[in-house]
Amino acid sequence: MDVEVTRLANGLTVVTDNMPHLATTALGVWVQGGSRSETLSQNGITHLLEHMAFKGTKTRSARRIAEEIEAVGGELNAATSVEHTNYHARVLAEDVPLALDILSDILLNSTFDEDELMREKHVILQEIGAAHDTPDDMAFDLFQETAWSKQAIGRPILGTKETVMGFSPADLRSYLSERYRGPQMFLAAAGKVDHREIVAIAEEKFGDLSSQSVAADASASYTGGSSRVQRDLMEIQLLLGFEGRPYRADDYYAAQVLASIMGGGMSSRLFQEIREERGLCYAVYAFHWAFRDTGLFAIHAATGEEDIEELVPVLIDQLYRAKSDITAEELDRSKAQIRAGLMMSLESPAARAAQIARQMMIHGRVMTLDEINAKIDAVSLDQICRVADETFTGDAPTLSAVGPLDKIPYLETLSDRLGVSMKRAASA
Repeated sequence: MDVEVTRLANGLTVVTDNMPHLATTALGVWVQGGSRSETLSQNGITHLLEHMAFKGTKTRSARRIAEEIEAVGGELNAATSVEHTNYHARVLAEDVPLALDILSDILLNSTFDEDELMREKHVILQEIGAAHDTPDDMAFDLFQETAWSKQAIGRPILGTKETVMGFSPADLRSYLSERYRGPQMFLAAAGKVDHREIVAIAEEKFGDLSSQSVAADASASYTGGSSRVQRDLMEIQLLLGFEGRPYRADDYYAAQVLASIMGGGMSSRLFQEIREERGLCYAVYAFHWAFRDTGLFAIHAATGEEDIEELVPVLIDQLYRAKSDITAEELDRSKAQIRAGLMMSLESPAARAAQIARQMMIHGRVMTLDEINAKIDAVSLDQICRVADETFTGDAPTLSAVGPLDKIPYLETLSDRLGVSMKRAASA
């Protein structure tokens, strides 16, 4: 990695990773603020603001924004997450100045036209409707809301119909001024880049941003609990989880490796036992979500109503076993999977730009590949078993389920039964 970092006078950070063998550049602006930065009445405004950035500026119409970037064969897009928002482009190296001009224009000069705003609100209402029509999306939204009950981090990124329809152009301008400031913004680029050129353009385009820092988001407090939605479906979407580790925790990499061992591929424990040996569902996997100050370790499975009562005890048994019988072979295989996945993803300049931006936001610096690999390699069997024991013995598991639940009384008390089962397993 050939990484350079420059912090402008107003606090905006420019970070680049030069890949001189390429002819293209992936670049973007990452804002340290996402859905968890919103108040209850603001829920969904970050995502709406991201949409509206493409709907016209003081000098460009929405059509012109699209035409200018595509006239040079480039791509332009954006995304909102729980903790950050990003606006990114991919262009030929010689077109980096144009891409930066467009990115700065949509971030600093958007007009938030009333008619465009109303149209985009209806587009987002369709997104919200599509999420409600998609059982696994609904299960994940319920899962996050239940894990962090009545907190911004648990609210849906899209917002609600009521909040979205209530936002005005003045609300968007106020939120933009409040959240989009130099210390909270990171301009990242990877591919064929000239760091000094990008810094010079950044100073010209973003130099007038406020240098005042934004107040930190409220701390998250994991709660756990159970949420169920009755739907007339063929399958039950089930998510089961426990409190995980934040990004900067000592056990973060151990939690990532544990998720891979439990359900990170076809050779994982859950896939082999539940899919291959018992045929209880088509797909089952485990994952570990990390955030600034909290985390969530979870398992997702979709199964028919006739198999759910067998599936859950098998899940619990696998969690219990993981506390003591993970093998060195499993550990080595999962480490290899994570290392290879990391290396493969970083062959893409877009993935590299995203990674260096995230690392600057999380750690204040870019970690080398050797450093990351060393942390993965350092995970031991004792550490994995300890993290499994601490994670799976929690008093407050999180459960969400969507599907034909009215025919399955077992699920009515599943959360309570799960807590009892895990406590018994801990004392066994």
